[in-house]
Amino acid sequence: MGNKLVTFSEQQLINYQDCTFFTRKEILRVYKKFRDMKPDLVPKTMKKSEAYSVKVPVEYIETLPEFRENPFKRRIFEVFSRDGKGNLTFEDFLDMLSVFSEAAPRDIKVFYAFRIYDFDNDDHIGPEDIDSALKLLTGQELTVEERQQIVEKVIEESDVDGDGKLSYMELEHCITRAPDFLSTFHIRV
Repeated sequence: MGNKLVTFSEQQLINYQDCTFFTRKEILRVYKKFRDMKPDLVPKTMKKSEAYSVKVPVEYIETLPEFRENPFKRRIFEVFSRDGKGNLTFEDFLDMLSVFSEAAPRDIKVFYAFRIYDFDNDDHIGPEDIDSALKLLTGQELTVEERQQIVEKVIEESDVDGDGKLSYMELEHCITRAPDFLSTFHIRV
């Protein structure tokens, strides 16, 4: 009795609940998953500064079953990492899984989908970004010409203002027409 290990302070848990789509129990489950990736690096009791300073290297995060087969995993980790290289702190990891939770609203998911597909970080999804996504999705299965045809078709069907690239609003419009977006843009914790 009384030997209960306290991972976070009460205030930390309240703060995490306020800024994620998780319950207290889910936050602790996410922490266990985070710690299990690299237990020799991640402390059992997380001090406030450690939650945003202790980073698990991307190689360990890529081994999670939820991401193992995802061709966008490296890009997802880069988008959510403070260092932009895919190494995640607990808070980065918590944010990422919160966005992919079933409770996250569609507009948050669309915002991060846009960031993930904007490979060159220029606030547009251009032909190069679409080509990068196709390479990840298909590997070497498509020729350069086939990929080019797909890129042109995507731009033709989605580029409302005719500038040759997709804005956030244009991607959002495409996603609203994709009935399976919400069911595929999530990870169960």
